[in-house]
Amino acid sequence: MNDKMPQFAWGHININVSNLERSIAFYQKLGFESYRPGIPYLDLTSEAGVREMPETCARALGLAAAPRARACIMQLGRGFPKLDLIEFAAQTQAKPQAKPQAKPLSNADLGLVRLCLAAKDLREDYLRLNEQGVPFISEPQLCQDGMADIAICMDPDGTLIELIQPHLDKWPSPASSAE
Repeated sequence: MNDKMPQFAWGHININVSNLERSIAFYQKLGFESYRPGIPYLDLTSEAGVREMPETCARALGLAAAPRARACIMQLGRGFPKLDLIEFAAQTQAKPQAKPQAKPLSNADLGLVRLCLAAKDLREDYLRLNEQGVPFISEPQLCQDGMADIAICMDPDGTLIELIQPHLDKWPSPASSAE
């Protein structure tokens, strides 16, 4: 067995959405821009009307054979990770026997419950987004010992997005935090 550690780098974060256009508009309010009008390796486009995802792709994602979907890739700046938004056709989204998803997800849930975006001026960003109708759990809060201001908003499907303005000058040094 090889003891060498894997060499990973950020790729993307996927968010399944109920309405692709509405979600694109929301993420544009946060500063994201379109990177690709589809996800080429899944053979999906953002065009109106859904396409059938190839069975091999569906199998790799652990999905029922040939789900119908459309998608896009967005980016914040030019780096990684990218943000993949996928809208599955209505018949793929909810199985009759499936339990409905609680909205919004709670920060007490298991698994990936929120994304976090760093802000340079959280108060200004909060006011601007609030004016645009972006729902927030609360206004910005100053956290432990003034180390960060945090506010959490929700996308149209209830995905939590933490906006943080860290004040690193107030953080303990790594050596002193281990004590």
